[in-house]
Amino acid sequence: MAIPLLVEPFVEPEADRQDAPWWLDRLTRAPLVSAATVVALGLLLWEDISRKGPWPGLPGPLDLGRLSLSLNAAWLLAGLAIALAAGIAVGRRGSSRTSQPATDPNLPRLPVFLRFDGRRVVVVGAGVVAAAKIPALLAAGAEVTVIAPDVSSAIDRSRVRVVARAFQAADLDGAWFVTAAATPEVNRAVREAAETRGVFVNAVDDPANATAYLGGAIARGGVTVAFSTAGQAPALAGLLREAFDELVPADIATWAERAHDLSQNQRAAGVPVAARRPQLLDALNRLYDAPPGAERQ
Repeated sequence: MAIPLLVEPFVEPEADRQDAPWWLDRLTRAPLVSAATVVALGLLLWEDISRKGPWPGLPGPLDLGRLSLSLNAAWLLAGLAIALAAGIAVGRRGSSRTSQPATDPNLPRLPVFLRFDGRRVVVVGAGVVAAAKIPALLAAGAEVTVIAPDVSSAIDRSRVRVVARAFQAADLDGAWFVTAAATPEVNRAVREAAETRGVFVNAVDDPANATAYLGGAIARGGVTVAFSTAGQAPALAGLLREAFDELVPADIATWAERAHDLSQNQRAAGVPVAARRPQLLDALNRLYDAPPGAERQ
């Protein structure tokens, strides 16, 4: 069994980008370190302007000792202003680089069917909603790891690996696919971690943090029909699935078997592609032309 998906264009991560060690990430986020970085950048910029800028005679931060106390104070304030401006500019650029990539909401999604064959799939969240997504992943051959601080009794621990703690970015190392069924804040963290690892994310009822959208599917006799609204109207996808379920023939497995056999014969005989579909339609019609009890050819 394969999982029907719609996927949006993926933003390729930088080839040389790696997650910083946890201690370095925590250090760079410390307020004092951030303030010191801002001041250092501002002072370096100030020194560079004083030496190469368009204002001859402008003293740099290392020249303040030669000036009077009042001038020292004035230039100190000016230097801090430059440092603040530089820090804001650097901070905005950094936040824009780590924010979610902008995507065109009108860009068509690519419908695909995934089979995992023992590959690692991570489910972040362990409530009833997450539990409802796991059977399809297991049916597609995934080895599922569930990560959440609180694990619902709806999770069948005998079929999945459970990690009872909060999500960490490193949890996605080696994953092929992720289902995020947690809070928007956690889902956002999952997407950011997935972007740097080239992994698609199905964020349940959270299209802003999703790069893959599960569709309502009809699976019968080896034939799968899927419906998706790119996460915008999942109830509509469900209604369409129920409506079309009445249209799919009960003996669709026979259709699939006949189509498979005919396809092999057509390839062996070198039948042109344009002629294959009419031949298939004729073969399917003959299934119902045979009298009751007679062998269908």
